[in-house]
Amino acid sequence: MDEVRATSAWVASRSSHVTVDSSGIEKVVSKIESIPKVEWDFEGIHYFDNGPLTVQYLFVLDALNFCFWPDKDLNYDDLASGLKAALQNDKSAFDADRLQKYTGPQLRELLNWPRPLPLEDERVRLLHEVGIELERNFDGKASNLVEQCGKSAVNLVALVARHFPGFRDHSVYKGRQVFLYKRAQIFVADLWGAFNGQGYGEFKDISSLTIMADYIVPAVLQQLGILKFSPKLASTIEASGEICPGTEEEVELRACSIHAVEKMRELISVKSGRQVLSVELDLWLWASGVQTESLKHHRTLSIYY
Repeated sequence: MDEVRATSAWVASRSSHVTVDSSGIEKVVSKIESIPKVEWDFEGIHYFDNGPLTVQYLFVLDALNFCFWPDKDLNYDDLASGLKAALQNDKSAFDADRLQKYTGPQLRELLNWPRPLPLEDERVRLLHEVGIELERNFDGKASNLVEQCGKSAVNLVALVARHFPGFRDHSVYKGRQVFLYKRAQIFVADLWGAFNGQGYGEFKDISSLTIMADYIVPAVLQQLGILKFSPKLASTIEASGEICPGTEEEVELRACSIHAVEKMRELISVKSGRQVLSVELDLWLWASGVQTESLKHHRTLSIYY
């Protein structure tokens, strides 16, 4: 996670399309009395049985947790609740051998979705990858993967990235590799939230996580006045134009969001006199964003978010 923080700060210091506004951060923090507590499953859309099957569900969920915007009717809630219903209907739906065999139409049927999913072939490929690697190294169970991390969030992110290439969320910016790891980090955050920091969700270093750089949080930060966009980037987003993955604009949007929230977290911690977690800030910012219908976010076709 130190790499995520360091490379995001490096991007922010050289960014030309996105600017982190320190005065904007100070203004927002000055108005915060306390971070609103957002319950992990505040919408009641996730599967939870307090055991290994929940871990399997969350790993499958986070393997598929990306790029909903091309279908205007599809969102994260549809994925989470669709997978929940599938598992309630058939407890073996996410067994490793079955994950290796799903087709696009079968995934749609699993989610009860009436038409092809955005990046459907990639979603199927990633399901197969998860099934194959879980079977090869973890006796088919994501809970065994979690048990190998020694209650360390950093170790679990590293394990996921090492074994599952589809979670290796990094890019190259001005000749330097930048690490973001959105879906690997959100798997850890989901475990921590679902199990309330106990059992499979107990991590001694949960404070090491950064925010999960997606397309909602940058838009919320821009709305708050914490991020400033260049006129060209702002007009592209306003016009719902696509931004290609790996471009300077796209990397800056994500890396500057991570850096900005780290600065925000530090200021809030100083002001409140207590440790504030980036994962708490992420959930608060994301929840406020998805509840703002008018929010205009950037559009990038990516398997990483």
